[in-house]
Amino acid sequence: MRTEWVSLAVGFSYLGILFLIAAWGDKRSIQGRSIINSPLVYALSIAVYCTAWTFYGSVGRAAETGLSFLLVYLGPTLAMLLGWFMIRKMIRISRAQKITSIADFISARYGKSTRLGVLVTLIAVIGVMPYIALQLKAITISHALLTGYPLEPTQALATKAFLFDKSFWVAIVLAVFIILFGTRHLDASERHEGMVAAIAFESIVKLLAFLAAGIFVVFWLYQGPMDLFEQAASRTDLVGTLGLDAVPGGAVGWVGTLILSTLAFITLPRQFQVLVIENVDERHVKRAGWIFPLYLFAINIMVIPIALAGLLMGDGSPDDYVLTLPLAAGLDALPLFVFIGGLSAATGMVIVETIALSTMVSNHLVMPVLLRWKWLHLDPALNLSGWLLGIRRVAILLILLLGYLYHALIGESYTLVTTGLVSFAAASQFAPALLLGLYWRGGNAKGTAAGLVGGFIVWGYTLLLPGFALSGWLDSSLINQGPWGIAWLKPYALFGLEGWDIYAHALFWSLLVNIGLLVGVSLFSRQSNLEQTQAALFTEALRPDVMQTPLWLGQTTKGELYQLANRYLGKVATLKIFTQLGSTESPSAADDTPASPTLIAHTEKALTGALGSASARVLINSVVRGEALDIEAVLSILDTTSQALEYNKRLEQKSTELAQIGEELRGANVRLRELDKLKDEFVAMVSHELRTPLTSIRAFAEILRDSPEVSPEQKSHFLDVIVKESERLSRLIEEILDLARLESGRMRLDLKPVNLSELAKDSADAITQLYDDRQVALKLLLPAEEAWVKADPDRLQQVVINLLDNASKFTSPEDARVVMTISSKTNRWLLAVEDNGTGIVTEERDKVFEKFHQIQQHKDASGSRPKGSGLGLPISRGIITHHQGLLYAEAGQVLKGARFVIELPTIQP
Repeated sequence: MRTEWVSLAVGFSYLGILFLIAAWGDKRSIQGRSIINSPLVYALSIAVYCTAWTFYGSVGRAAETGLSFLLVYLGPTLAMLLGWFMIRKMIRISRAQKITSIADFISARYGKSTRLGVLVTLIAVIGVMPYIALQLKAITISHALLTGYPLEPTQALATKAFLFDKSFWVAIVLAVFIILFGTRHLDASERHEGMVAAIAFESIVKLLAFLAAGIFVVFWLYQGPMDLFEQAASRTDLVGTLGLDAVPGGAVGWVGTLILSTLAFITLPRQFQVLVIENVDERHVKRAGWIFPLYLFAINIMVIPIALAGLLMGDGSPDDYVLTLPLAAGLDALPLFVFIGGLSAATGMVIVETIALSTMVSNHLVMPVLLRWKWLHLDPALNLSGWLLGIRRVAILLILLLGYLYHALIGESYTLVTTGLVSFAAASQFAPALLLGLYWRGGNAKGTAAGLVGGFIVWGYTLLLPGFALSGWLDSSLINQGPWGIAWLKPYALFGLEGWDIYAHALFWSLLVNIGLLVGVSLFSRQSNLEQTQAALFTEALRPDVMQTPLWLGQTTKGELYQLANRYLGKVATLKIFTQLGSTESPSAADDTPASPTLIAHTEKALTGALGSASARVLINSVVRGEALDIEAVLSILDTTSQALEYNKRLEQKSTELAQIGEELRGANVRLRELDKLKDEFVAMVSHELRTPLTSIRAFAEILRDSPEVSPEQKSHFLDVIVKESERLSRLIEEILDLARLESGRMRLDLKPVNLSELAKDSADAITQLYDDRQVALKLLLPAEEAWVKADPDRLQQVVINLLDNASKFTSPEDARVVMTISSKTNRWLLAVEDNGTGIVTEERDKVFEKFHQIQQHKDASGSRPKGSGLGLPISRGIITHHQGLLYAEAGQVLKGARFVIELPTIQP
């Protein structure tokens, strides 16, 4: 099944499927039914970050340098989780100014500088070439393995003549595919929805393919992860291979690679394309901030098992383990699926990267040259929109041929991952200009250009030139001894900085030079008016309506604007510009009506989307007479907006505060009414409870006074009643005083270590006579160890006796039983008193702790409501609360009646 024709047929069929998905996505976009307006699709498109480097190279890096491969994915994870607000700001700026690429973004920020656009484009093209070469290498080698295994890929690719080199034809096929795929529209600032849909689909395919390879290794070649790890642990030569000690450069290597991947995630042209240019809704960034890290986790979870299995097998290059393991097992379908997964990872990167680079080359390298050619301006009626699309298509072909050339000359000197890190370090040179430009107004075009040139030279010296030396194109003494034998100029140990990971070393020196020159030159040179204006707009981009400020005070006619736009954008796009601003008349070149500043700005943005900000500025300047809005006017607008926003903010804050105060007053008023009602109810209940014994005392006293003929036995009975009611009245008054002390916080507790088991025994002894009188059996279930708590023993015993007294009233009349248990729970002791009565229904269990509340359905052993004030349980709960404990009612566990539980914190004796 692994014939060359089968693999080619499957590969081309897969590319055809991608093309159909892209066409469908573009069609839905035209119909206004976007299929990419989703945080999930946005996150999957960002996963174009996971290239052939991830699919093949992560396993290779894990096998050679341990866990350092994870740093390449921790950086983007941190960028999405912590830097989503910065990405949102870039999206807002790009949408408002019709930014087309990272070169256009940096150019626009620093005064729409043509030179900066050229410089960024050149650095991007040179710096990303290794990365494109990496993808060509991965596709070629994986195909050679698929069709020629067990031959080594170098044997399968023995010929070097480019006409017979598979890498060359892979580059040509991809170029044709990308030309059909991504250059159907001139406006590069408009989203390529079909491309994004296809890239999202590819992200799913490569994830499933990699997981399939990992599952095969873990559960087919081995009996699960434990079996694999045990076999790896038994090999002394593999012990420590995946440990932290294997990471190049130690702690410095960790930090350097983490910073490198974080910066590259934002600054790589393809990542800027999907993160910023292709974003549909800036709200998706925050949701994608956790979806994308989950994707990275999923696609890396099988890296270590595959690396270990490959090392155990000990055959072939670590970069090839993902494919060689299923091939060695004699499978056909799985290797083909893995090949398609690797093809997805590689083509996704090449598609987006090449589209981004071709836009940059067209807008910032070719267009500035064409605008200087006088013959181009001779025929104003000439429509150049089709010609500009042709330029982009040629740029795509040249970029891929340059990638192939790098692969052919130097690609064999590095593994997949190390090739990718070279490009990471190059793209990181854009970070100072990009990130400082978002928050610091002081940076200017001169400082940025100096920083980029300096950083790029250091990158080339510390990473690119050593690559040529390793491949034999330069003398290897450059690496070992330094140029002309000068040791402190060695590319991997510049100025004597030795022992570092080569990528951390290059990043440190290049960014030091880059940032130093950017800040230093900017501080000692002046900004132009346009640079100041753009700086204000970029740094204040999150303020409402700032980016919509018209920036032109010059004059021109609608006819001239129409003629300019029609020439570079075509008739359809030009009509769209004028109709979007409410024009009902068909525009024409003969229209002498003055153009508004808004129309001028709108036309410039449209040209920016097609040609880049610098070229658009040149073209607008060619027809507009007068100056753009100067910095004082812009800052005046911004300050006015700021004052209005601040005033509105203060008004809103005051309104919120007043609403909050009103709500608090309403709440306090409701609470006062509740307290007033509770006070009346309390006074009424206390009066009722006090009146009952007083009425009995008075009634029997009057009988004794007014009835001298009462017999001695009756007198004795009446006096007993008077004494008992007096005692009841005294207890009630004492309970009311206890309740008042509890609620006012004046209850004094003498806290000391208390053995809860001893206290329970003493409480049971104190109430024994009462239980004997009521014929209730009491059982104690106490722990073997001592149960120490911190408590006031008298108050705690008062609570326990009250619970035992209550329990004895509600036992079953046939077989009256009560059980008291002590048990332990995490850092707490639980004392529970449970009867075998009818229990308490769930909705009443909290109400029993309300003052003067007695459950209507709760009867004692005689079938009548028990006597009592209804204050015992509220007081008991208050006492336990002052002990930092809990008192609550629940269903019985032993006797199935009512169960009251005291929880108190455990202490050491």
